Amino acid sequence: MKKTMSRKAGSARLGRSQASGGKENIKIALFEDKKIRRVYDKKSEKWYFSVVDIIFALTESSNPTDYLKKLRKRDSELARYIGTNCPQLEMITETGKSRKTLAGNPEHLFRIIQSVPSKKAEPIKLWLAKVGYERIEEINDPEKAFIRGRDYWQKMGRSQKWIQQRMMGQEIRNKLTDYWKNNEVKEKDEYAILTNIIHQEWSDLSIKDHKSLKKIKAENLRDHMTDAELIFTALAELSTRQIAETVKAKGLEENKIPAKKGGRIAKNARLELEQKTGKKVVSNGNYLKPADDFDKLNESNQ
Repeated sequence: MKKTMSRKAGSARLGRSQASGGKENIKIALFEDKKIRRVYDKKSEKWYFSVVDIIFALTESSNPTDYLKKLRKRDSELARYIGTNCPQLEMITETGKSRKTLAGNPEHLFRIIQSVPSKKAEPIKLWLAKVGYERIEEINDPEKAFIRGRDYWQKMGRSQKWIQQRMMGQEIRNKLTDYWKNNEVKEKDEYAILTNIIHQEWSDLSIKDHKSLKKIKAENLRDHMTDAELIFTALAELSTRQIAETVKAKGLEENKIPAKKGGRIAKNARLELEQKTGKKVVSNGNYLKPADDFDKLNESNQ
């Protein structure tokens, strides 16, 4: 009974901390091209990884959830350890839904890995030791976040030109959100409202509709943009920030005006380019793989 209460208490603590971090703390890491979902907990300053994703990376089982269940039945000590230490955290499934998922930090996962016969045990331990602490490194040295981003996009097959444009756009985006943060715009919800206004203005599509056009769900829209889409997004956000700075906009309502004007500047440029080339800028193209290893994961609750 005490162990059950301990697990619930741990989950509650993490849940409150995670709620303060928002969905931007939910990430995907890659181990040998296999996607591992993870959530950063600000309170403990640790990454929590999906246990079933780790099991899949270790075993390539067609049903990693069932494999984990059998493992816990065979090893009662491991079952008690997981029940006491590993919380259920919200993670995004491949279908874009948020579900409670059994998770563990690197220390927890090292214990689980010991019970799994796999030639990948040592490589994945080294990988966890590296990626498990990268958030702290990035806080102390933000340039490392850009380096990791570049490495990630290279592994995903993006060209150097695309990567440069993606990173330039991210820097422009960061400067815009810094302005919002310093001028009474609330993070998460209000950022999302203003971002959608900008996007709707320049592209004539909401972010949701643009993702639907590209047939993506949980993925980051910008990671699936074409070169041209990245450039016009950056132009819209650069224009928005410069207009906001000029009029000294504060709060959500005042910043809606620069958002519309900035987006409209990029829209006018887009329309002119489309008229000259006869080609649409907004594309349904994406970088999804035809068959992804992630599809093999069982999305049922742990």
